[in-house]
Amino acid sequence: MKLYRIHKSNIDKKGRGLYATKDIKAGTKIIDYVGKLITKKQTEESDKYDNSKPIYLFTINKKYDLDGDFPWNTAGLINHSCDNNCDYDGKGLKIWVKAIRDIKKGEEFTCDYGFGFDENYKQFPCKCKSKNCCGYIVRAESRWRINKKFAMSNKKNLIKNSLKK
Repeated sequence: MKLYRIHKSNIDKKGRGLYATKDIKAGTKIIDYVGKLITKKQTEESDKYDNSKPIYLFTINKKYDLDGDFPWNTAGLINHSCDNNCDYDGKGLKIWVKAIRDIKKGEEFTCDYGFGFDENYKQFPCKCKSKNCCGYIVRAESRWRINKKFAMSNKKNLIKNSLKK
């Protein structure tokens, strides 16, 4: 029995997601993330991997990346959440998705996509609606930078609004 089923996503309203078909314990391997192994040089030279379109690319090591942008990569349907229940794991040239906490039957599988905080972060709005969502798809370790920006802009707006009164 597969641990997942494909269904309309609650996060990506236009797309699909993967959902648990039964209760799953933390540490369980759920699905392999499959694709084509490519060199870093191929990644750098290809227009396919710019930020203007979805990218399903993993760094494997200093020499290789894994391009998962293929219809047969079912794990590519897992959506980002700032409160993820799964994570990517790997060994050698393989990557898989595993549960990082217990997951209830019917719950959508989510991962932290791990995007870096750089000048392009606003190109990737987050739709997860979790309590700790920072509004953008940025790795957990960098979200404080955005939350700090939000806090500063909200503080400025409060001051500006109170001065208008």
